[in-house]
Amino acid sequence: MSKEKVVSLGAKRKKETGEENLVYCSFCGRPNTQVFKMVQGPGVNICSECTMIAVQYLILNDRMPSAEAQQILDAFWGKSK
Repeated sequence: MSKEKVVSLGAKRKKETGEENLVYCSFCGRPNTQVFKMVQGPGVNICSECTMIAVQYLILNDRMPSAEAQQILDAFWGKSK
């Protein structure tokens, strides 16, 4: 798993300059310094938290999450059985 906080998709990797560039989530507006991970796409960014909310919505929209999907959601939201 990558240790980088910002992962770019479809873009060339920039050389590290020692300075952390702020990247903001296009959904919640938080910078990459306040979230676990950030994914950059062409003209849009999404943080790990907004990604999980979107995944949860898509799974629960079907109202029957698979056992594997439910385990992932429980692990992310800190629920234990």
